[in-house]
Amino acid sequence: MDTLLSDLPLDCLISVFSYLHDEDLIIASHVCKAWHEAAETPWLWRKICLQRWGFCNIANFLSEIGKQSWKSYYMRRALLELRMKAGRTGGDYTCQSLRGHDGKIVGVVYLAGINATSEFWDQSSIICSASTDGTVRAWDVQKVTQLWSSPVQSQLCDIVADLQNNAVITVDSTGTVKAWEGSTGQEVASFSTGSPKNTLYACSIDDKPVITVGSSNGSLHTLSSPSLSKLSSHVVFDSFRVNVILSSPDKKWILTATKDSSDLCPKVFFSPSLYSCPEGEAPGSVSLPELFSESSAAVFLPSHPARVALVHSSHVSRGKRLSIFDISMKKARYEEEPAAQLVESFELEQWSAHTRILLQARDCDTLVMAAGNQLSVYSLKGVLLHRMVDHTQPITSLSMDMFRVVTASRDLSLRVLTWSYDSQKGLSLESQYTLLGGSHTMSRGFTFVAFDYISIVGSVEAVNGKDVLKAFTFNT
Repeated sequence: MDTLLSDLPLDCLISVFSYLHDEDLIIASHVCKAWHEAAETPWLWRKICLQRWGFCNIANFLSEIGKQSWKSYYMRRALLELRMKAGRTGGDYTCQSLRGHDGKIVGVVYLAGINATSEFWDQSSIICSASTDGTVRAWDVQKVTQLWSSPVQSQLCDIVADLQNNAVITVDSTGTVKAWEGSTGQEVASFSTGSPKNTLYACSIDDKPVITVGSSNGSLHTLSSPSLSKLSSHVVFDSFRVNVILSSPDKKWILTATKDSSDLCPKVFFSPSLYSCPEGEAPGSVSLPELFSESSAAVFLPSHPARVALVHSSHVSRGKRLSIFDISMKKARYEEEPAAQLVESFELEQWSAHTRILLQARDCDTLVMAAGNQLSVYSLKGVLLHRMVDHTQPITSLSMDMFRVVTASRDLSLRVLTWSYDSQKGLSLESQYTLLGGSHTMSRGFTFVAFDYISIVGSVEAVNGKDVLKAFTFNT
């Protein structure tokens, strides 16, 4: 049989090999010279790459490696994903500490994150961290170096990134919002909210990057980014802090909520009206029904234009309940008005009303919740798909994408889980490995976690008050 195949013309061999998987194609390339030539055909490896990943960026590989680029791309990316899934100490990743802050780290963001479509072998992950020491700092994760540090100011409270303009935005304890140039750390602009305890959120309205600021006096400020020019200011919750801000996937809706009052319902604004409506007039919005008050967590479903899930107090069980709404414009008598339609609602019977819950969503039908030391996966119908207990102490932070879920805990560990799909069982999470953050004698556990395609960064609360960043970089 091998002899007959070896006598086939090259184009016929390529046609036969197009039915092979990657492992079989590699084996075939070692059989004979004719098979090797056919198995190395770029078209075959391009087909395998696109079947596995959908989109591949190999611009540099085309110039550097020539006709072997598609195979080289596949082998390198497949090896990287294997290492990200296995997480073997000493071989699959390196762990380094990023030190420099003299206070508590209040937030970590990726300024130049590497995603699956990047030419990830030629780039670095750049993160920025904000601290109560009054500085924001930028770090090169792969080189384990600090790139710049801002001048000392009042204690920082929050940080977000404007990736489109390569800038980071912070707010301090006095209510001063500042924008920093991502490459140099130079201050670009500032804006004063006039109140302490502010919450930042970066989004876009009409394809223009904006920063929304929720203040402690109940106002929502909309600022252009990175110039921080005020576009609008509106009172949302009189005298109560706006501490939950989210944007819908279609960019048309901004959800706001307060965790400081059980009498104020979450409110969803039609985002263009936030800056087109004059101050003193109410922008287009809809309040979610009073039954669903005291929201403790919320998330928009990424694969739906404007579907939001909220965890809130339950008047039935005195515990937690999860409700899902579709937000849209509905025709009224004279014009269109914002409207909210309840899609699903179900009890979270295991958790009390005081339980802190972290909530994330995958696609349009899967919710991930962390409460205490448990991680749970629910369908939109309220079916508990999985529940995992990998940590011994409470989960403090949860980050996820289409490939991985990473949890951070007070037990000084990060737990890495990966998504898998079975045609019969559907989508599920598989617990893979643990990344450790150091010594319990020196630390009180992880407080934040964030990651990109090739790195994971966690913030460790230090006993001496000088928090440290732990950077785990996967070998490419």
